[in-house]
Amino acid sequence: MFLSIFDIFKVSVGPSSSHTMGPMLAAGRFVELARPAALQAEGQLALRCQLYGSLAYTGEGHGTFRAVLAGLLGFTPAAYERAVVDRELADLTLRPLVPIGRGRSLTLDPDTAIVAEKGKRLAAHPNGMTFSLVDDEGRVVLTESYYSVGGGFVLTEAEMVTAPLRPQQEEVPYPFGTAAEMLAMGEDSGLSIAEMKRANELARGTADLDDGIMAIWNVMDRCIDRGLKGEGVLPGGLNVKRRAKGLTDKLAARAGANDAPLHSAVDWLSAYAMAVNEENAAGGQVVTAPTNGAAGVIPAVIRYYLDLVPGASRARVPEMLLTAAAVGGLIKYNASISGAEVGCQGEVGSASAMAAAALCAAMGGTNAQIENAAEIALEHHLGMTCDPIRGLVQVPCIERNGMGAVKAVAAASLAALGDGQHIVPLDACIETMRQTGRDMDERYKETSLGGLSVSLPEC
Repeated sequence: MFLSIFDIFKVSVGPSSSHTMGPMLAAGRFVELARPAALQAEGQLALRCQLYGSLAYTGEGHGTFRAVLAGLLGFTPAAYERAVVDRELADLTLRPLVPIGRGRSLTLDPDTAIVAEKGKRLAAHPNGMTFSLVDDEGRVVLTESYYSVGGGFVLTEAEMVTAPLRPQQEEVPYPFGTAAEMLAMGEDSGLSIAEMKRANELARGTADLDDGIMAIWNVMDRCIDRGLKGEGVLPGGLNVKRRAKGLTDKLAARAGANDAPLHSAVDWLSAYAMAVNEENAAGGQVVTAPTNGAAGVIPAVIRYYLDLVPGASRARVPEMLLTAAAVGGLIKYNASISGAEVGCQGEVGSASAMAAAALCAAMGGTNAQIENAAEIALEHHLGMTCDPIRGLVQVPCIERNGMGAVKAVAAASLAALGDGQHIVPLDACIETMRQTGRDMDERYKETSLGGLSVSLPEC
């Protein structure tokens, strides 16, 4: 099984990889699909989009409508500049047209083109959307459905059927599809998890691997720094105040004091994670790790390692991210990283497992200890629901990333102090997460119809 590190970690735009990044990419794909038919059409054609399931219920809070419009206009998450998009969307209200070349354009009315079909869902996945090209009589000329399956991955109806088979067809030297296979291949080869993952990436022809990995880390690191300086109230109407800067100011003030508590390191860890997710909530640039909603956990743990662990080396960052990507690939392949599919156990739980594995590797853990670290972290997120208040990736999401980072460090430390032997294998934990997500009521899977979302009526 092969899933590239650059599939797991992608530069994204907040607040949600499944509800913002995915719809933006899907919209761009549909425009490219529709372009040939539109260029050959005699009359004026218009674009339409219907949102289903979780996208319909929480699309407003997640910025899905804006993301779809931006994608139809040709913007991508990796090259997203908020000021430019703001200007283009303002122009769209005055002149509702999307240029497609050869002097032709498609009509796109931002007030009517997107419809949230609440109470309805497409069969293949909770995050479904259907794009259509219609003529001036309202007849459908072309249509395609897309599914945002978490972490910015987007699949069509046909791809939903074939995608699970595709990773097995990749030719890589260490095609592990389970943690058991990963451990066995590591024992036979004498390689670490990161070394096997590196070999797989290089076998696929990935050029400048370490440069690419460090570019990803630099985006994560800059996001932490921006978040630690950010002030004010987050958008969306919930009036959530940014807290990361205040936390770091207080921590910096007591640094070096004789009475500074030992848990200050944990406070820094939480501040790093919350800084990232406050940036995400504000619509800033983040890295899917493996999703936007869980984007703060892995960067926080790596920054914690670099800033607070004696003997830490920046040179180990690629090893950490390769290890994390290997674990994340196993979880995505065998279960899910989508909050709309399995709840927040698939987002923050997965991120915590990936971060625990990464830190354990950096501390010199064996493959067995690394697998144990991932299992401990994931096990203690099992059953976690996804119930964002008002559909905003703010409460409980921002703090939840801090807690996921704390659990990751604790799991890595416990595993590193052990011998790698444990009762529950990572594979069993991943399968339990999948089954738990399958059994979980839809109200607790990113619909904002249950849990904290309805426990605070004043919100």
